[in-house]
Amino acid sequence: MRRTVRDNPERFSYHHNVLGLQSFSSGRFYCEVQVKEKTTWDLGVARESIDRKGKGPLSPQQGYWAIGLKNGEYTAHDDDPDELSVGDLEKVGVFVDYEEGLVSFYDVDDGDLIYSFTDCSFTEKLYPFFSPGGINSSPLIITPVSQSVE
Repeated sequence: MRRTVRDNPERFSYHHNVLGLQSFSSGRFYCEVQVKEKTTWDLGVARESIDRKGKGPLSPQQGYWAIGLKNGEYTAHDDDPDELSVGDLEKVGVFVDYEEGLVSFYDVDDGDLIYSFTDCSFTEKLYPFFSPGGINSSPLIITPVSQSVE
């Protein structure tokens, strides 16, 4: 059943995207996201001022530092997208060090680094970013492990 909802500036118009409730503008952030049985998803962080009404790509230039799965391929959504060579992921760790300009993604089950965005220049609030893809009904399960580490 499709619901009609009122438009507002904080709602995404064209994608099944959502931002976390809490933002951060300093320190470190880490959470884990269960992606098991999902066939399409994206996750990472996004700056507060992202364009929520456009259809632009997920990329640092657009204010997104994210990875995802689509059509059986894992991708780092860099300005020039990188295909990732990883096995089936069940749980992804997202680590951000605001001052160091670092966003890293980990395979939680085996501790391997999946991908890192380095030398990022953060100048505004960041929010956790999630897109369940809208393809299958399996949920993304988000587990905050540590809200902020100083």
